[in-house]
Amino acid sequence: MNKKLIALAVAAASISSVATAAEVYSDETSSLAVGGRFEARAVLKDDANGDSKVNDATRVRVNIAGKTDITDTVYALGFYEAEYTDKDDADKVNNRHLNAGIGGDFGQVRYGKTDGSLGMITDFTDIMSFHGNEAGNKLAAADRTSNNLAYVGSFDLGGDNLTVKANYVFEDGSEDDGYSIGGIYAMDMGLAFGAGYGEQDGQGLNADKTGKQAFGAISYTFGDFYVAGLYQDSRNTSVYEGFNIAESRGYEFAAAYTYGKTVFVATYNYLEDTDKSADIRDSIAIDATHYFNKNFRTYASYKFNNLDQDATVGITKARTSDEFVLGARYDF
Repeated sequence: MNKKLIALAVAAASISSVATAAEVYSDETSSLAVGGRFEARAVLKDDANGDSKVNDATRVRVNIAGKTDITDTVYALGFYEAEYTDKDDADKVNNRHLNAGIGGDFGQVRYGKTDGSLGMITDFTDIMSFHGNEAGNKLAAADRTSNNLAYVGSFDLGGDNLTVKANYVFEDGSEDDGYSIGGIYAMDMGLAFGAGYGEQDGQGLNADKTGKQAFGAISYTFGDFYVAGLYQDSRNTSVYEGFNIAESRGYEFAAAYTYGKTVFVATYNYLEDTDKSADIRDSIAIDATHYFNKNFRTYASYKFNNLDQDATVGITKARTSDEFVLGARYDF
């Protein structure tokens, strides 16, 4: 993995999960590609009794992407992605993406289950193979959700690049309406800036209030090094495993170094419930990922959890445990 691949963390105009997809059909106007991953993950951590357990977090993702030309400058597209796990419940199959839309020089417009607009901001620091992104929690309307009308456009500014995203989630009885907007300005010299904002009504027990989130991020790529920072400020959100947060602030710092085919990454995450003056997330994580080729990689990741038990925000003993993960991933 080189610095260009690391920079994919802020490339919001494309869907990263189809980066290695194989074209299985094409004619003069249409194409169909299939991709995905097989990913074996063993997670070692303490349970509620303080006993160390190895949990199997293995998953498989399969996606299908279709595209057909309407005119010389306008095309139609569709995308589906599902994730399969070995859980013994209804969540064994998770339909991550189900959407269709149109695209052209103006960008892309999609409707269905698709990404919101703040994911491209959290991607500045969400670069680890397993851990990280603990301060990058998002409202449902700003994350991947259904009943979502989304726009993304990427524009060349003479060497620099501007990416903008906007989406609106319609109320359907199970999900309240909401929206998010975001933008990234990436300079040719390696510096990038990102900012975004989202709102959504009815967050958990805060059903009578409007959830609000603001994100800001910055990154710099120089040679084989990449550094980035993320800051968020939120109001009336359910951001920590169902616990309702009146006010929260957090940040994440990330750094990566590429040495040959191996990438070393470290992050620091902190998220605070400012209303209760309680820590929600506080961790340092490190990982190493070795890319044998573009299709296969292995990694090891360790999280140093700095949290103490705190009943006021639901921090139990199990949630204060360190974690060690070994993984192997095959992309197709």
